[in-house]
Amino acid sequence: MTLAKIFVTGKVVKNPEKRFTQNDLAITSFTIDVNPQDESLVRVFTMGNSAETVEQTIKMGDSVLVEGRLQTNTFKTTNGKDKKIFEINASTVEKISGSSTEQSQAPAAQKGNLVQFATEEISQDLIDEDEIPF
Repeated sequence: MTLAKIFVTGKVVKNPEKRFTQNDLAITSFTIDVNPQDESLVRVFTMGNSAETVEQTIKMGDSVLVEGRLQTNTFKTTNGKDKKIFEINASTVEKISGSSTEQSQAPAAQKGNLVQFATEEISQDLIDEDEIPF
């Protein structure tokens, strides 16, 4: 269920992982911590051409700004309880900061990488929720 448009910053706690749907649509997901005091984790995913870019530019430990649609999903845990997770279907992912050695070695054009893509690229007709492989 889509809740609202959201802008959020957080620290990447899980490296991006790229997978493909049955229709060969690339989907990259990663996890960010939006509140370090109580470890509030949110899963972020991107689709299409941006999935490749996010996989190449975003790494664990980076601080990112994410814009997209906030969604909730529910799944059953191993003990049979329902657990609700929050996800962001990202339309923009901007790298705010990374490790100091990585930032100093990156060319000036790559610092503060901005991954932005048109919403036309992500059509609801292209993918159903049950096709997301994770």
